[in-house]
Amino acid sequence: MARLSGLQRQVLSLYRAFLRAARNKPSEARSQLEQFVAAEFRRNAIEVDKKDFQTIEYLLRRGNKQLLMLQGTDVNGFTFMEPR
Repeated sequence: MARLSGLQRQVLSLYRAFLRAARNKPSEARSQLEQFVAAEFRRNAIEVDKKDFQTIEYLLRRGNKQLLMLQGTDVNGFTFMEPR
């Protein structure tokens, strides 16, 4: 198996952190969170070029901010709005 770059390790670490944070939420929100996180990571893996480091780093920063919000004890789930 090929060695992962530092950026790849950061992405995988963020993904695992989201899944760990979802485990601490109520069961009805947990599966919804896990599905949303998996779908977002998959979508970005398809849409973002692997050599577009600036976008990947931006997404990592945004993801870390979202993770901090999700880890808050007063957050039990989420809602999102579809763009018009």
